[in-house]
Amino acid sequence: MTVDKNDASWVYVFVSKSGVKETFLGLYNEEQEVNFIPAFASKDDANECFLTMPREKGIKYEVQAVHVEELEREAAQNQFVVALVDKNGKIIK
Repeated sequence: MTVDKNDASWVYVFVSKSGVKETFLGLYNEEQEVNFIPAFASKDDANECFLTMPREKGIKYEVQAVHVEELEREAAQNQFVVALVDKNGKIIK
């Protein structure tokens, strides 16, 4: 999928695939006591942050573009929030 990097309605997330089921990488912020899905403004930022991002061993992850409204809907249904993250893994918004 090609995404216009200037279009703020698209973000990049890490997706894991288990069989035919795909799930977004979700994390827990102890300081704020909240489950969140890290989202990135660009694919480059996501790829740069990948090695420092906590994740489950043995699970393959890939970066995928997703429409922010779809991501927020899925997150809310699973008691998560979406957090915009920079290439260093710091929450921006």
